[in-house]
Amino acid sequence: MTIERHRSNQRMSQVVASDSMVFLAGQVAKDATTDIAGQTAQILAQIEELLALAGTDKSNLLSANIWLPDIREFQSMNAVWDAWIDGANPPVRACVEARLARPELKVEIQVTALRSQARIADHDPLNPKQVNE
Repeated sequence: MTIERHRSNQRMSQVVASDSMVFLAGQVAKDATTDIAGQTAQILAQIEELLALAGTDKSNLLSANIWLPDIREFQSMNAVWDAWIDGANPPVRACVEARLARPELKVEIQVTALRSQARIADHDPLNPKQVNE
């Protein structure tokens, strides 16, 4: 199995991908001066970019974890999420209230996804044509 790391420093990677799985670090808004809707939209755009870097997209999301420092902003965040998510392929999701690393941050989102179906098929253990690596 190959492990790829993208946008890494000595502390962490923004993306870690294996042959079939993609794990993203928790994403926060780069411009934290915006409201919850603006921050959520920024984060979802960042997630799309990172998923593409790893060879997948939001239709392959498996799970999402969302942290809000103020749960009263839940509906505003959901409005942006609902407009973005692939409704035919929604992931499992948890959303909790928690203090974030900086007080100006209004939301943090972390996702896990499968790689594209074509790539997964290349590594199918039930595929008799597969060559062991």
